[in-house]
Amino acid sequence: MSEELKYWYLRDHKLFWTLSMSQIKQLCIITGFKKAKKGEIIYFSSSDVPRIFLLKKGNIKIVSMDEDGNETIKDIIQKGDLFGELTLENDTTSNEYAKALTDEVAICSFLMSDFENLMLQNPNLALTYTKFVGLKMKRIKNNYSNLMSKDAKTRLNTFIKEWAEKEGKIEGNKVTIENYLTQADIAQIIGTSRQTTTQLLNEMEENQLIFYSRKLILIDDITKL
Repeated sequence: MSEELKYWYLRDHKLFWTLSMSQIKQLCIITGFKKAKKGEIIYFSSSDVPRIFLLKKGNIKIVSMDEDGNETIKDIIQKGDLFGELTLENDTTSNEYAKALTDEVAICSFLMSDFENLMLQNPNLALTYTKFVGLKMKRIKNNYSNLMSKDAKTRLNTFIKEWAEKEGKIEGNKVTIENYLTQADIAQIIGTSRQTTTQLLNEMEENQLIFYSRKLILIDDITKL
């Protein structure tokens, strides 16, 4: 990627709005860009060279594994979102990875040490980053709280509504979502079995709340969810 394209991509991201032109250009020098295909693993949390990633295009999932090898989707990363060593601590004990969900994924990344040095030079960037990460952690905490306090049907409805609001194409009350998640993915996100998720999606279709396919989710009236 050319330096000019790097500059304009970073310039447009709200995390870097407080930086001057020269500071953005400095950031371009330490930024690496990478493309990935669907199914490709982008990073492991146990990497010896910790990085912070910024998703430029596509969608990925963050998957955590327990000691028994069971996998859980921790988060779905969308365009413009951050992932990686966000706490600026290289936790070698955690066991999670990022995997591309869509056909075309593009990310930029910074070595954690380089990004720390940049924030030391730019207090406004450090403040913006703290707020950015704080909101992200709050969202993850709320998702965990929903898993603990709501039934599976409510969790599925809430997930689809939030997905529609973030990425759906809205026309009045009708919403079209480009579906890049399998039913197994959705089951992990809402914390239930694949069989239960399939049953709940079928019930929503029978009640004409949604039309579900491998490529699209059509919601005729979002207010009814």
